[in-house]
Amino acid sequence: MTTSTTTPTPPGAPASEPAAARSSFRGSRPVTLIAMCLGAMITFLQITATVSALTTIQRDLRVDPTTLVWIPSAYTLMVASVVLSAATLGNRYGRKRTFAAGIIAMILGAAVVASAPTVAWVIVGQLVAGLGGALILPNSLAILGATFTDPHRRTEVITAWSAASGIGLAVGPLIAGTLLRHYQWHSVYLSTIVLGVVTLVVAVIGVAESRPSAARLDVPGLLLGTVAIAAAVYAMIQGGKAGYTSPVVSAAWLVAVLALVGFVLVELRASAPMLDVRLFRSASFSAVMVVAAVSLFGFTGVAILLVLFHERAQALNPLDTGWRMLVLFGTYVVVAFGAGRAIRRTGFKAPLTLGLVLGAVASFALATQGPTASFGHRWALFALFGAASALVVAPATAAALASVAPAQAGMASGAVNAARQVGSVLGSSLLGTLLTTTMVADLPGRLAAHQVGEPTRTAVQAAVAAGANGDQPLPDPVRAAIAEALTSGVHAGLRVTGVVFLVTAVLALTLIRNRPHKH
Repeated sequence: MTTSTTTPTPPGAPASEPAAARSSFRGSRPVTLIAMCLGAMITFLQITATVSALTTIQRDLRVDPTTLVWIPSAYTLMVASVVLSAATLGNRYGRKRTFAAGIIAMILGAAVVASAPTVAWVIVGQLVAGLGGALILPNSLAILGATFTDPHRRTEVITAWSAASGIGLAVGPLIAGTLLRHYQWHSVYLSTIVLGVVTLVVAVIGVAESRPSAARLDVPGLLLGTVAIAAAVYAMIQGGKAGYTSPVVSAAWLVAVLALVGFVLVELRASAPMLDVRLFRSASFSAVMVVAAVSLFGFTGVAILLVLFHERAQALNPLDTGWRMLVLFGTYVVVAFGAGRAIRRTGFKAPLTLGLVLGAVASFALATQGPTASFGHRWALFALFGAASALVVAPATAAALASVAPAQAGMASGAVNAARQVGSVLGSSLLGTLLTTTMVADLPGRLAAHQVGEPTRTAVQAAVAAGANGDQPLPDPVRAAIAEALTSGVHAGLRVTGVVFLVTAVLALTLIRNRPHKH
């Protein structure tokens, strides 16, 4: 019989559960996998539903472009800030309990957005939902790691979990487009509420509690880590609005640096650290964190760019946009499901490097397409980018756990989720800001090229800079000039994504460990 005096496990380590914790696990493996996949799905459904409704929200609430960036970014800001701490909270208070709390927070956040009368309340609801996403992501991974202990089976399960997020990305635009055709934008968030209730019921019924350790909570590390990430991400987002050298942004960067230094010092001295920063001595582990961040940087950022391109430059409705994006997201899901088995034969280097290179090729090719290009000339590039993302997003998560010893797998899952969400924030905020600034800078020349007169030209420039969306139809020359200027902003973002992918491919090829860590 196992006594209760087991050796304490580092926080978040699913692979090193005490024997008592393992023997008490009575949940159903298939039901646990379904519940965790539903949890991953709901976190990404919130993202694509929001992106699909952005144009309608902006028009209804009269939101300026720089404030509009905060609607999707508020969600990912909260996820990125709290996700690392959420893994520790799951270890201390129970992973299932923390996962369920995340689902409830997601439901409440969606309800706040669904009833929001102003953009401020939309952002508040997104922050609450982001807290839910932060609690869901690392604890769902940790629960799967505790349930599926075979390394190869665990890799397949993790890729299935990542593929489930792609399902959320795929169905989000379709659900949003269908609802927006018949109802107001508030209805879009009802899908999150419904799926959240279903997920909560499945988790309560079929998932057993998993708590590897009752170690003391690393409160200083938790607070400093949260402040460091939150301040850095805020500076990235706000910098696009106020300028990256403005006083408020400079102050945020200073807070982030000081908090990061304090976090490292605290974690080096802690007996049970929230994150053992010595993990970053491994070149493979550090490279995986970069790849994980870049994967979501490109996936989230490019998705937002393409949605805005279809709805703004090509004047498509959200449902038609959703059907086109289904090619990208659907391909991602299919390839992600197969990536787990492929890794067993090839290791991690091949799919990660190939995915980053193909993603760069697709990004550069999409950047050559004009605003009048038909989808028949673009769908293959959408599919290529979706497949490339699947070869990076899912394997990067599995590679993070393979880059460390099994006892540190939980820490690795928290760290890789934090990296992914920071990348997602960068993708939505920086590429969104680049689109806006490029569009505003390019618009005067486009208006002049279409021979739009000076009084009208100035009025159009002011309206676009302020984010105004009039209900009256625009003259053809003005509409064409705006479409071309927006397309130039989309192209700028796609080219940046391509360059970042190529640089990261070199890191993946040279630094990442190809096979799981030998403990």
